[in-house]
Amino acid sequence: MSSDIVAQNKALIEEVLAVYPEKAAKKRAKHLNVYEEGKPDCGVKSNIKSLPGVMTIRGCAYAGAKGVVWGPIKDMVHVSHGPVGCGQYSWGTRRNYAGGKNGVDSWVGMQITSDFQEKDIVFGGDKKLDKMLDEINTLFPLSRGISIMSECPIGLIGDDIEAVAKKKGKECGKTIVPVRCEGFRGVSQSLGHHIANDMVRDWVLDKGKATHETGPYDVAIIGDYNIGGDAWSSRILLEEMGLRVVAQWSGDGTLAEMEKTPKVKLNLLHCYRSMNYISRHMEEKYGIPWVEYNFFGPSKIAASLREIASHFDDTIKEGAERVIAKYQPMVDAVIAKFKPRLDKKTVMLYVGGLRPRHTIGAYEDLGMEVVGVGYEFAHNDDYQRTAKDIKEGTLIYDDVSGFELEKFAEKIQPDLVGSGIKEKYIFQKMGIPFRQMHSWDYSGPYHGYDGFAIFARDMDMAINSPVWKMTKAPWNK
Repeated sequence: MSSDIVAQNKALIEEVLAVYPEKAAKKRAKHLNVYEEGKPDCGVKSNIKSLPGVMTIRGCAYAGAKGVVWGPIKDMVHVSHGPVGCGQYSWGTRRNYAGGKNGVDSWVGMQITSDFQEKDIVFGGDKKLDKMLDEINTLFPLSRGISIMSECPIGLIGDDIEAVAKKKGKECGKTIVPVRCEGFRGVSQSLGHHIANDMVRDWVLDKGKATHETGPYDVAIIGDYNIGGDAWSSRILLEEMGLRVVAQWSGDGTLAEMEKTPKVKLNLLHCYRSMNYISRHMEEKYGIPWVEYNFFGPSKIAASLREIASHFDDTIKEGAERVIAKYQPMVDAVIAKFKPRLDKKTVMLYVGGLRPRHTIGAYEDLGMEVVGVGYEFAHNDDYQRTAKDIKEGTLIYDDVSGFELEKFAEKIQPDLVGSGIKEKYIFQKMGIPFRQMHSWDYSGPYHGYDGFAIFARDMDMAINSPVWKMTKAPWNK
């Protein structure tokens, strides 16, 4: 049966490619494939510039640096340096929950921009930035630091944001980090993650400011952005098993927590794509091992807790088993309620970061099958990791265009599509249930055991909503 699916999906790819001009089809063919059992990866090219004229769903380097890595750090003011548009568009688009009072000890909910005008493009914006940093320190004296996120014009006109950051940092005694993440750099938001990681390395970790008492069970959560409270839900389990979480970043994170991280015993990496760079740096420089974990769905949670515990003594290993046992009755109740309603339902996923592969186990815990997987900005090692979690015949699509994704959905006819906000309403108008898998469609958390209960409810709510009786997919008309 799986060989038939492989053949069908390969024919589907050829059908989609036939619409393109020959040259475009040849390029796009490298990004589309059908997974075959035993292969070491998914067989697609990735992290390559998008085809001009083909609508891509990717973001830019600025989005990766500001929206993902630096923006959720709550006790710093994050400056969008350039015209107002980028700052306005990136303001509050991700649900990075953070404790604290806005403008007092948290600035996640605020948007600060240098609001470039034509004269700034002509004469440069260094002086404006210098004055702006003074104003920020006057308005927000309790802020612990400032990040400067450069937009496209900054790189084009040559503003020296590094010199301004050094000068003002000495004057005010705060950490001021220049992040040269102009949107035109790289092929997607992925380069923005890498640039942001390098700035964490150069301007925070290697400054060595933190002094605190360390313990044998100190860990840091790296690459969890606390979407809908995910990091909080994960932290509960880690602390229940006996670990001490001394830092979590960047979701609900602080500058002080980042500074503490080089002294932990283990880094727990959730989003491999966005934070593997800094994790590798800490392993090389400070000797801190790191482990990737997955807290989506009970199967992966249990496996991850045991993997994390294997790096510690029997006290933590016993703690992991105790946590797994504690939540098993809740897991059983959730599966008993929702699996009969979701069993054998099919899902197509197209998301950024880690979610296309990390959420597969959670769907399978509910009896669902993932039939299509793709990433917006993955690298080859992401697809190597994905190959371990998918079944033969799974359709693979990298940097998929809107046309391709719609045609694949039309032919495969999944019971659910999980993707981003830009795709949501298209598929709902096609009559296909949809969940927004970038920021949980205003729900969450989805991490941890508590999150699994919410995840199961939301998938059931999407697929089995009576609203679908009032509309029909195009192929059913």
